[in-house]
Amino acid sequence: MHSPPIMPKNTLVDEYLAGLPATQRKALAELRAQLHALIPGADEAIKTRVPALRYKDKTVVGFGAGKTHLALYVMFGRTLETLADDLRDFDATNRVVRYSIERPLPDALIRKIVTMRLAEIDAQQTA
Repeated sequence: MHSPPIMPKNTLVDEYLAGLPATQRKALAELRAQLHALIPGADEAIKTRVPALRYKDKTVVGFGAGKTHLALYVMFGRTLETLADDLRDFDATNRVVRYSIERPLPDALIRKIVTMRLAEIDAQQTA
């Protein structure tokens, strides 16, 4: 059995999550842990009023909750535009994917979004 990823403590992110209803808090805490597993060593910050994970000083993704949905934000790059076909069953734009607790984003799709976004950041760093 492997241990869960070590997540850097970010009080602002913890406060954001603490202010949510229990079901949303639980779902986003699980997403937070999954994102940290996909982005080892990522820093956390609040960006555009939502928690975000940063890699090489660039925002990879953010996450948040609205009254009736959860959201995965990809604030930069063309990842969501490129994955439009994969996202057709969700309420998605070029910057956000909205979903519900009852119909969460599949783990494989989250992995695909994060992997593509990391590749975009790495490509910017070498350009």
